[in-house]
Amino acid sequence: MAVTDQSETQVVIIGGGPSGLLLSQLLHTRGIDSIVLERKTKDYVLGRIRAGVLERGLVDLMHEAGVADRMQSEGLVHDGTLISYGDKMFRISFGELTGHSVLVYGQTEVTRDLYAARETADGKIVFEVEDVTIQGADTDAPFVTYRTDDAEHRVDCAFIAGCDGFHGVSRQTIPSEVRREYEKVYPFGWLGVLSRTPPVNHELIYANSERGFALCSMRNEQLSRYYIQCDITDRPEDWSDDAFWAELKRRIPADQADKLVTGPTIEKSIAPLRSFVTEPMRWGRLFLCGDAAHIVPPTGAKGLNTAASDVHYLYNGLRQFYENDDPAGLDAYSQKALARVWKAERFSWWFSSLMHRYPDQTTFDHKMQVAELEFLRSSRSAQQAMAENYVGLPY
Repeated sequence: MAVTDQSETQVVIIGGGPSGLLLSQLLHTRGIDSIVLERKTKDYVLGRIRAGVLERGLVDLMHEAGVADRMQSEGLVHDGTLISYGDKMFRISFGELTGHSVLVYGQTEVTRDLYAARETADGKIVFEVEDVTIQGADTDAPFVTYRTDDAEHRVDCAFIAGCDGFHGVSRQTIPSEVRREYEKVYPFGWLGVLSRTPPVNHELIYANSERGFALCSMRNEQLSRYYIQCDITDRPEDWSDDAFWAELKRRIPADQADKLVTGPTIEKSIAPLRSFVTEPMRWGRLFLCGDAAHIVPPTGAKGLNTAASDVHYLYNGLRQFYENDDPAGLDAYSQKALARVWKAERFSWWFSSLMHRYPDQTTFDHKMQVAELEFLRSSRSAQQAMAENYVGLPY
C-alpha cells in the first residue's frame, strides 16, 4: 500500500497508555514535539483497571507535567501499610521510617488526567493504528509507518519511544541477537474485584494466610479494590461474588473480616504474575519504556511506577539533547533505567515470595516465611528497607 500521508516530528511515542502520555506531556512542557500512536480507542485505554499506588517520584513527575491538580485533591495520602499473617497484623510506617508517603490514585485517573492535558495542548494522538512498523532505528533517520482506515502513514522523527507494552512492536524491533530476556512465571494468579463499597481499612492490608495471599486496597473512600491469590487456570466466571467475599474473609484477620462491607462487584478479572526484564532498553534511536521492557508482579504496585522512572530518565535525556546538544543522558538511558528496574524487580519478587503460598511449598518453606514475617515485624531496619522500596527509590 502506498504512503498517503507523510509527516515529521521530533519524537514518535508508540503507546497511548500512561507512560506514553506522561512522556508526551513532559516533552510538551519543554517545547519538544511528539506524536502518540495508540492501537486501541481512548475508551478502551480508560477502561483498563490497573493499580493505584503512586510512588513519590511519579507524583513529582505529575506535578512537573502540570497535571497534578485532581490527583492532589482526590488522591489518598498513605503513610503506611498493614501486613498480616494468620490473625497477626502489624504496620509499616512510611512517614516515620522514610519521611515520605505514597498516594492512592487509580491508574485510570492518571491516564484520564494526561489525556485531558494533551487534548488541551492540541497534542497529536492517533488512535486505532494498525501495522505499526519501526524503520531505521539503528540509523540517524528513523521513521515509523502505520495504517488507519486503509491508508498508510509515515512519520519521520529523530527518536522513537516504545511505550507499547509487553505485546507491542517496539521490543520485537530490537534484533534477537541483541536482546537478552530474563523471566520468572509465578504458578498462580490474582483474582481482583472492584466494588462500590467503603474500604475495610483506611490503609492497604497485605495478607499471608494458609489459604493464600489477599490484598485489601481502594480507589477512593467509596470504591474498594480487593484481590485474592487463585489458581492460574481459574476464570473470573468460576467465582461468584458470594464465593469471592467468603474467601477474602477467610484470608484476612478476623477483626478486619468482621468489618468488611460486601456488595455487587463492578469488575472482576484474573491477572497472571510474572517477572520479566529485557536488556538493553535502547537500540539506536529506539528507547523502551515500561512494560515493553519489564514486567513485575503486582505485589507492591511497581508496574506503573517503574514505567514512570523510565519516563524520567528518557525525558531528561531528550531535554538535555535538545536544550544543550548533549547526548549523555540518552547514552546512559538503558544503564540508568535498568539499574533501578532490577531493584524494583527484586522488591516485587521478594514481597511476592513472602506473601504467597506456592504449590510446591514445603513445611520448611512455610516456616521460613513466618520467620521472615516475624523478623520484619520486630526489626526497625528491616521495616525501613521495605518502606524505602515501597515509597520508591530515588531516581
